[in-house]
Amino acid sequence: MPASTARRLFPMPLRRALPCILIATLLVSQPVPLRAQSSSPTPGPDSLPSAQPDAAQASPAKAAAAPQADAPPASTPDAPEAVEPDKPGVDMGLVRSVIATALEFLAPRTLESHTSRDFTLWGLGSLTALDPMLTLDTRGADIRLLSGQTSLLSQPAPPAGNAEDWAKLAVDFISTARAHSESVADASREDLVQAFFDELFNHLDPYSRYIGPSSATTDRQARVGGEADAGLSLTRKGRDIVISAVNANGPAWTATVDPGDKLLAVNNRLTAGQSVETVTGWLRGEEDSRVTLRLLSPGQRRGHTVVLHRAKVPPETVFAFASGPLVVLRVTSFSSDTAEEMSQYLDQATQDPNLKGLIIDLRGNRGGVLQQAVTAAALLLDRGVAAVTDGRDQQANHIWAVQGGDMTNGLPIAILVDGRTASAAEILAAALADHRRAVVIGSSTLGKGLVQTVAQLPDEGELFVTWSRVIAPLHWPLQGLGVMPQLCTSLGETEMTRQMHDLAAGTLDNQPAVEASRLARFPLPVSRILAIRKACPAALGSDRDLDVARAVLENPKWYKTAIAAIPGEAASSASASAATGTH
Repeated sequence: MPASTARRLFPMPLRRALPCILIATLLVSQPVPLRAQSSSPTPGPDSLPSAQPDAAQASPAKAAAAPQADAPPASTPDAPEAVEPDKPGVDMGLVRSVIATALEFLAPRTLESHTSRDFTLWGLGSLTALDPMLTLDTRGADIRLLSGQTSLLSQPAPPAGNAEDWAKLAVDFISTARAHSESVADASREDLVQAFFDELFNHLDPYSRYIGPSSATTDRQARVGGEADAGLSLTRKGRDIVISAVNANGPAWTATVDPGDKLLAVNNRLTAGQSVETVTGWLRGEEDSRVTLRLLSPGQRRGHTVVLHRAKVPPETVFAFASGPLVVLRVTSFSSDTAEEMSQYLDQATQDPNLKGLIIDLRGNRGGVLQQAVTAAALLLDRGVAAVTDGRDQQANHIWAVQGGDMTNGLPIAILVDGRTASAAEILAAALADHRRAVVIGSSTLGKGLVQTVAQLPDEGELFVTWSRVIAPLHWPLQGLGVMPQLCTSLGETEMTRQMHDLAAGTLDNQPAVEASRLARFPLPVSRILAIRKACPAALGSDRDLDVARAVLENPKWYKTAIAAIPGEAASSASASAATGTH
């Protein structure tokens, strides 16, 4: 059954406290509000709609915009006698504040060590991208901006690590370029900042990036919720507005509101004949404000009234449905509430005495908040290490150990993955597989084992900066390698039939590839990564995945054979040491 048809398993959840995480929490998707280094007064704290603590441990105040930058410096002997004044319409003071804040944030956190000089000169490559006539000459003690062979500006290079001085130099060069280049002058502030960071991040890993203010706002709402509402999704049938879904963590979840109910009125305003967009707007309002709903349940002749208090709730990321004696949890991403959603569904599902197994569908899940993946693993593990993160910044280094008890009491679990499964979703799959807690089915996953920390900049944009690598519980690196499934479904129907036949006979065909992936250690050559992944190429998921999962969960001997393919902690460490020649 597709996720779009998923419904709540029972009308009322039994909440259970989430297992604890025995380390300092780390956020990889929540903005870090920073203070720009400037002489302007310090603003008051800026409260962000955060459900998690911050990874970067930066100042709690939003970065203040630096004072308006001075006019371009006086011409050097090489420069023309007159420099056109800065074009109007671009707040160069804000540009300077954004760059200075970014340089301060980047220097201690990138995986490899770089200086403010490196970052700034990379970013100023944007001037050449905007106007090919503009180039930088960095060969001498001075940094020069050239237009063809003509020197437009020359300044002494500041100390390599001085973020403020390099930010000032960057703005001076950008201002001078705007005075002499029509292409640069026509660029808006947003364009100039985006181009600067695009060129800067071209020199780093593919996941570090700058997101402009508009997109950053959308991303934040996806992680922690946007405008407060009732937590309902609506559809239209004829002239009626009908509840299509109830958010598991929204205000309506514990009320007498169910999918299929007709929504007759919102705060006494009749919904008949209205558009879904209009009625959805009626459901929004100030956080904790009251909204009164008039509902009619299917088969009933009389309506009922429900009063809710609006709340900011991230979009629902977990959907559940029953499949015979099995329950399928489809997890689409990891937002700030994903683990809580899983906890509620697990609470409901485990009340069924006929429940035989659990399928966690992570296909197409691109990841999200690392902490939520670890907490989700804690729901299904009695104890142990879920992941290790390793980077230059001490705050990026954590052993993510969990304890609290398996909510399902050892219920057999299958995890579905495909070539789009990435990041936090891979962390969950690897944690449960390495602890022999789940059988992974599908294809090799994407292999995104790099963690980003996020900074909110003075322009309301965000920096996503890779600051650590993820190491799985059995010590192998996720980056590049991805999760190797015990049962591979990407080799075609004939090969899958053979695998299932051999599994019934007690043999797991993909065991050599599974073992090879668990013996891998960082740093891993690309050739070795490709050789391991070749055994089960990354592919899009199909209905075959779900069929295989059902078969494995309904045959305990098959499940046991697949689980046993994962080497134990001691065996993995010993074999890896022997393979690398270490002791």
